[in-house]
Parts: sequence; C-alpha cells; structure tokens
Amino acid sequence: MARVLFRGGTLVDGAGAPPRCGDLLISGETIAGLDSFEAPADARVIDCRGLAVAPGFIDSHSHSDLQVLENRREKVWQGVTTEVVGNCGFSPYPAPSNLKLLHDFANGIFCGNQDWGWPTAKAYLDRAAQATATAVLSLVGHGSLRIARAGNRLGPLSKRDLDWMEQKLSESLQEGACGFSTGLMYSPGASAPFEELEQLCLVVARHGKTYATHMRDYGDYLAQAVDEQLELARRTGCRLQISHLQAVGPRNWDKQGTVIEKIERAAANGIDVGFDCYPYTRGSTVLSQLLPQCALEGGIDGLLARLDDRAERTRITAETEASLAQGWAGIWIASVESQRNRSLIGKTVAAIAEERAREPVEIVLDLIQEERGLVNILELNQSQPNLRQTLSHPLSSIISDGFYVKGNPHPRLYGTFPLLLGEISRERGWLTLAEAVHKITDKPAHRFGIAKRGRLQNGYFADVIVFDPETVNGPATYENPTLAPTGIRHVFRNGAEVI
Repeated sequence: MARVLFRGGTLVDGAGAPPRCGDLLISGETIAGLDSFEAPADARVIDCRGLAVAPGFIDSHSHSDLQVLENRREKVWQGVTTEVVGNCGFSPYPAPSNLKLLHDFANGIFCGNQDWGWPTAKAYLDRAAQATATAVLSLVGHGSLRIARAGNRLGPLSKRDLDWMEQKLSESLQEGACGFSTGLMYSPGASAPFEELEQLCLVVARHGKTYATHMRDYGDYLAQAVDEQLELARRTGCRLQISHLQAVGPRNWDKQGTVIEKIERAAANGIDVGFDCYPYTRGSTVLSQLLPQCALEGGIDGLLARLDDRAERTRITAETEASLAQGWAGIWIASVESQRNRSLIGKTVAAIAEERAREPVEIVLDLIQEERGLVNILELNQSQPNLRQTLSHPLSSIISDGFYVKGNPHPRLYGTFPLLLGEISRERGWLTLAEAVHKITDKPAHRFGIAKRGRLQNGYFADVIVFDPETVNGPATYENPTLAPTGIRHVFRNGAEVI
C-alpha cells in the first residue's frame, strides 16, 4: 500500500480551525495520520515547509457534466478534486427518446455535440465513476426531467406527468444522484408553477438530499424569488441551496442586503438554507436567457419561428429591453457557433450595435437567429461591496459556476479557487486562509452530503492539496481567461497524485 508523508507543512484542516504546523500521512486511499506520529520507513516524503496542506477543493456548482468524462484538467490545476454537476436544471439524464430535445436545451451550457445523453442517473454516474481527474457527483436537473416527460411544453403539467417526474426523480436519487436542481430562468423550467416544485422538493426531502436552485430572478424581482424558495424549503423540509446569490444590475444592488437578511432569518428559524457565489463581478450564461422565456416554447425552433413573425418579434424586443438590468455595455459576446461571427467575441453588444448601426436588442435577436441560439455571453452583474458581502458571509460556499464554450470562457473556469486564496484572501483580506479553505472543502461537503471528503481527518479520503500561500493565485482575466493558476504544487485524489 503506497504511503506518502507530507512533512512540516501548515495544515489547514477544512473545518475552519486555525492553521497549524504538522505532518500528514496518507496510506492508500485514506488519511492515516495527522500532526505528530511515527513515520513509516517506506513512505515517500514531500517537504512541505513553507507550504500549506489542505483538503482537496470541492466545486459544488459546476457545469462540466460532459467534460468530467473526458478528464479535462482545468479544475485539477486549481486544486479541485470533487465536482458537483447537474446544476441550474441541466443534467445529461434522463434523456428522452428524441435526443435533439435535450441537446437543444442543454448544449449551450454543456458545450456538447449530438452524441450524448443517458437514460438514467445510474447510467451517467457509472460512466462518471470512471473519471480519473475529479470525483463526480450529480444533481437531477429539473429542466432535463421536464423535457424527458413533456418536451418543450410550457405551463402546468398534468397530474400524470407530475407523477412520472416524481417517480423518476425518486429513482434517480436512489441510484446515487446527490440532489435536485432547478433553473427557473431557463425554459421550460421557468414556466413551472410553485405546486410542481413543491411536489418534487418533497421527494428531495424524503431522500435527505439537497435542492439547489437557480432562482426565477436575480434582478428586479430578487426578493420575490428568494421568498418563493424559502417557502418551498419551509413547506417541504428540504435542504435548500440558493445558487450564485447576487443582485444583478446597478438598479438592484441595494436589494442584496435585504434578501440576505431574509435568508438569515430563515436559517435562525430552522430552515436548512445556504447559498453559494463565485469571486467575480461578471457572470456568464447563454444569450437567449436575456429573452422572455415564454418565447422559447417549442425550443429553439419555436423561438426562431417567433423571431420571423413581426408582431412576435416586436413583443420579444419590448420585453427584453424592459427586463435588462445590466445595460448593453455590460454584455460581452463570449462564444458563437459559426465562423462568420467569430470577430464579435470579446465585444459588447453596445459596441457591435454601434458598428452595425443597429439597436442593441436587434443585434441580440439577429445573433440568436444566425447562431440558432448557440451564443454565450459574459454580463456585468455585481458591485464589489456586494461581492465581498456574499463571499465573506458565514452561510456561503464558493463555487466556480464554470462551463466550457467555443470561444472565450469566463476566467472562473481556470482561476476560481486560487483567486479566492490569493487575491481575495491574502491580498484583499476579505477572508482568512482558514475561512477561505472551509468554504471550498468542508462547507460544500456538508451542504451536498459528500461523505469523508472536505477535511484533513483520519479515515477520510486522501484528497490533499499542497500550495504556496504566498504565491497562489488565479491570474486568468476576462481578456485572457485561460491562464493557468500559480502556487498549486501537488494535488492528490484518493491517494493518487494527479498534479
């Protein structure tokens, strides 16, 4: 059995305790010794003097559902050893017989092609268990679940449809899915009434799993969106995780304090609620999310038909303009599907509109038509004070929310966790080292029921990171988003060295 001794490092245990000097021994797949002990003569010794030793990082909100199967390295380079996929209502299962329905729904987030899809959670998780870069957990996506039963139909579903979804969700949780996610700003999930969500969250509660939600709104109706999710948790007893909490757009930045107070009161009253956030002021999504989601009934084909109809296009234009919180100068094109529009990557919608002498909203609709909806964007969402508030709040975990694109990804795909330890904690002082590590190890492990990961503790899996606390950082930027992290020296998962 292989043994590795990490000698003389600063142990940051993940549980939030103050860092301490000591040794750590791993034996096979588990942690076998901490602090002071007699070292086995056959152990490989890694000199960790001047370095920090921590549990492997957990990215509890990832969209690498397909890429984890390819053993992509972008997360491992950051020290991530476990990922939770299936977020925001998107999961690669349960697949309908007509795979095009699921591909049209999810490929903008998954960066996929036309040859993926699994019939059950077990089928996907069995495949994911073969991944060697990171351990993979998966949530059941509400949007995928809905499409598997009802396609792109919007609005309330029949009792028979809901009962099928309830049974399929229960089966998926029994097969190993770690919870359930909604994407209530994405069609068709956006059209689901409260009662549908309540029925499904009761299933989550019965299984003791986690419900993670991309809420209905993060801008003008942020407070109402938070109220709905807290009420769901109240009525069903499910563990609630609010995804990437933020107040989007300058006109809404003052709302964040109010909704955090709502969440704090709910937690004080016994609701099992937490939230997560990423350490950047810009977000990223698909361009079609800026449109009224009712326009996507019938999927991308239905949307394109509406954009060809003058009256429908006028209605969509007006509703898109009215709901935009960031302003067109705060929306950048990150990726497109075709070669002809590649020159637009990195430009704002406002700048493109000026170049083409068109209204910005018309540029958006033109691009969606030309690219059949496969356009990704960056969007300026948050203020720095609001970002500090969420990152440092005791109820928050830190996530990447990263996904792959055919263009320039958000830098969070390459830099989230080293950036948290470097610029955010060491340089800005928003968190201590122990607090920062806790929010990316033991905290998400607890929120998502991840057993024996997230701490330096005897008997836990030997997921161990060694990094230089003086140089660790995520230099990736919006302009150069694929720059590799600095300061990560060693990454072990289940006792095997992967970096």
